[in-house]
Amino acid sequence: MGIVSGLVLFAVIWSMVFLIALPIRVQTQGDLNDIVPGTHAGSPEHHHLRKKAFWTTLVALVIWGCVATVILSGWITVDDVESLFRAGAWSGREIGE
Repeated sequence: MGIVSGLVLFAVIWSMVFLIALPIRVQTQGDLNDIVPGTHAGSPEHHHLRKKAFWTTLVALVIWGCVATVILSGWITVDDVESLFRAGAWSGREIGE
């Protein structure tokens, strides 16, 4: 795995973790009974984006480290993944049957 592919992998993992973290601990205007005229009651009042970005980065680094270790060590190869998804692999039958 090269430097660019490692950075792309980190960016993808970071984005996925951030999308999971976005709805956590959001306080909406409706929750606080402080609805600004012209906005929806579900609009966030306190979203804590700086904390979420920090924790997302820490979690993404851990996940990226695990994934990069598996990729670089060769524990799971492309051939292993391809053999899992070939036709008939999960049915217990061989392709020629």
